Amino acid sequence: MRPGRFIVFEGGEGCGKSTQAALLAGTLDAVHTREPGGTPFGSQVRRLLLDPATGDVDPRAEALAMLADRAQHVATVVRPALGAGRHVVSDRFAGSTLAYQGAGRGMEVEDLRRLSDWASDGLWPDLTIVLDLPLDVAAQRIGAAPDRFEQAGDAFHTRVRDGFLALAAADPGGWVVLDGSGTVEVVADRVAAVVRDRLDLG
Repeated sequence: MRPGRFIVFEGGEGCGKSTQAALLAGTLDAVHTREPGGTPFGSQVRRLLLDPATGDVDPRAEALAMLADRAQHVATVVRPALGAGRHVVSDRFAGSTLAYQGAGRGMEVEDLRRLSDWASDGLWPDLTIVLDLPLDVAAQRIGAAPDRFEQAGDAFHTRVRDGFLALAAADPGGWVVLDGSGTVEVVADRVAAVVRDRLDLG
C-alpha cells in the first residue's frame, strides 16, 4: 500500500488557505482537517481561543492549548488516516504555532518546535504550502466580525507573515510559498502544480 502523504496549508488571516485546503482534499480524495478544531476536543479549543470574549491570554497558555489540540488531532485523525494509506490535507499545523506564538507573540521558536515535535509524536508534514498575501489585501477578505486573532493588529500580523516566510526560507525542501492573490481557480492551479512537482500527486 502506498503511504499517505501529509500536506498542510499555512498563512496569515484571509490568505485563502481554508478554501484551497478543501479544494485540494477533494481533488486528492484526502482526509480534510484543520487546526485547531479537527476533533471534538479541538473544536472546544478553537471556540475558546478564537472568541474575542476570551480576552488576553498568556502566550504560553495559548501555545499549550494549541499543542494540546495538536496531540489529540495527530493521535485520532492524522496518524490513523496516514496509516490507512489516505492522504491528509490540513488547514494549519505546527507552522502556525511557530509563526503565531513564536514570531507573533515573541516566544522562542526553537522551544515551540521541540514542544510541537513532542505533541505530534514526531510527525511533520511532507509538504507545507504557505499562501502569502500583502496585509492590506488579506484584511479586505476578513469578515465584519473578526475573531480574536484577526483583530490582533497590523504589527502582530506583520510579524506572523515574516515568521512564515522565514520558516519557508529555512526549509525550501519541505515548504513552498505561493502567491495567494488572484481568483480561487488561479490559486488552485498554482497549488496543483506544486503538489504534482513536489509529491507526484494530482
